[in-house]
Amino acid sequence: MKVVLAPQTFKGSISALDVAKAMRDGVLRVVPEAECDLVPVADGGDGTLETLVEGSGGDIRTVEVTGPLGGRVKAQWGAMGDGNTAVIEMARTSGLALLTVERRDPLMATTYGLGEAIKQALDSGFRKFIVGIGGSATNDAGAGMAQALGVRLLDAHGRDLPFGGAALARLATIDVSGLDPRAKESQFMVACDVSNPLTGPEGASAIYGPQKGATPAMVEQLDAALGRFAEVVKRDLGVDVDDVRGAGAAGGLGGGFIAFLSGELRSGVDIVLDAIGLNDRLEGADVVVTGEGCLDHQTVYNKAPIGVAERARSRGIPVVAVSGSLGERYGDVHRHGIDAAAAITREPMTLDDACAQAAELVTSATEEAFRFMQVGGRVFGTREV
Repeated sequence: MKVVLAPQTFKGSISALDVAKAMRDGVLRVVPEAECDLVPVADGGDGTLETLVEGSGGDIRTVEVTGPLGGRVKAQWGAMGDGNTAVIEMARTSGLALLTVERRDPLMATTYGLGEAIKQALDSGFRKFIVGIGGSATNDAGAGMAQALGVRLLDAHGRDLPFGGAALARLATIDVSGLDPRAKESQFMVACDVSNPLTGPEGASAIYGPQKGATPAMVEQLDAALGRFAEVVKRDLGVDVDDVRGAGAAGGLGGGFIAFLSGELRSGVDIVLDAIGLNDRLEGADVVVTGEGCLDHQTVYNKAPIGVAERARSRGIPVVAVSGSLGERYGDVHRHGIDAAAAITREPMTLDDACAQAAELVTSATEEAFRFMQVGGRVFGTREV
C-alpha cells in the first residue's frame, strides 16, 4: 500500500520533515511493506521556508540586509532543490518581530531589505520566487523593495523619496527604467491569505496599521499616502492596484508586488502544495496522514492540513490527522476532508514534556491510527491495511 505523509510543522516543537519521518516509523510498525512518501507541507506562514527547503533537498542561505528601520540585520532565504526556486519570508527582512514594541514606526519602516534578499537570489541564478508576506512591520506598499531593485520613486522636484510609507504622500513620478531586468523575467508567487484592498476602512493602514504602532492620526496619514501611491502607479505603470483583493496585505506589499513585479497573489497553502507537486504524489495513494501542532476550528481557514485533505478527498483518498493536540471544535475538520483525527499525547503531561518527546509520540499515535484501520477492515469487511 502507498501512504502519503503530509504534515505541517508542530510549531515550537518539531519540523514538518521530522514529523513525517516519525509518522513513517509508526506506519511501518503496523505495515512493514508500506510505501511511505514523505511530503512535508506548510501554509505560506512561519515554517514555510524550512519546509520547502528541507523537503526539496535545498539549503538555507544567509544575507545581511537593511532592516525595517534602516539598520543592518542578518536574514535567511531558501534555495529549493530544483536550483531555480527561491523562498523568502519577508518577516525575516522587514518583519515586526525584528523591532521592539517601542521602536515600531510604520511611517518610516521599509521593505528595502526584502528587495536586497531578492537581488541576492537573482545574483545566484534564481528566477522563480515564493514569497511569504505575513508579519510585516511596514506600510510602504513595497516601495523599499522596488527601490532596492532599481526603481526610482521621485517627488515633484525629481528627488528620490526616503524610506517609509509616509513619504509616499509626496510621490510624483515612478521611473522603472532602472528595474533589474532579471526581476522582469522572473516569476513571483506571493503567499497572501487576506483579501484587504490597499486603502479605505478595510485597507492596509486601517486594519493592520495599529498593530505596527500606528495611532489613529497615523492611520489616516498612511491611508492617504497609499492612495497617492495607487494614483501614480495607475498613471505611470498602467496598473490599478487600489481595489485588488489582497493588495493591502503586509502594509500594501501585495499591491507593490503586482505593480512592480507582476506578482501573483495566491493562497499560501496552494502555492506550497503546488510547489511540492502534491497532486502527482497523491496518485496511487491508499491513505494520507496529515497534522499540525493543534487541530481545531481554525484549521479549516487556509491551513495546510485542510489543503492536503481537500486534494485527497477529490481523489477519493481517506485522510487521517495526527496532531499535537485536538482543540476547540476540532470536529469541524471532518467537513473538509479529514476523516479521523488523533492527538499524540497518551497521558497528562506538560507542554515542555510533549515537545521533548514529540517524535516518539507522533510515531506511537500513527501506529495506533493504523491499528484502528486494521480493526476497521476486519469489522466492515473492507481490504485490510
